[in-house]
Amino acid sequence: MSTARRGLWAVIGIGLVVSLALAGIVSFYASSDPDGLEKVAEDIGFIESAQDSATAGSPLSDYAAVGVEDPRLSVGIAGVVGVLLTAAIAFGLFLWLGRRHRAGAGSVAAEGAGSP
Repeated sequence: MSTARRGLWAVIGIGLVVSLALAGIVSFYASSDPDGLEKVAEDIGFIESAQDSATAGSPLSDYAAVGVEDPRLSVGIAGVVGVLLTAAIAFGLFLWLGRRHRAGAGSVAAEGAGSP
């Protein structure tokens, strides 16, 4: 493995560790104030007409792990699971796109090699 490639993996690893630490520890201290849309709905007075989303019953809904009694642990677990799922999807997508790109570049090179 080249030095540049090892350096890239080191940066990715450090980024993942920092993201997991932030999601697992610091996320509990995030503001519990409503987001912008929710704040406007409260100010204008139509918050009562709000409905739960289709994912309201999911295991990680409302930024907490269902079934975990300790709120700090519940939020931390939800954050860590979210980071790991996002990283797995991104990593898989990047691998798939990289292989697809290399396969396309190889076929273009093979086509060019046969031309005069």
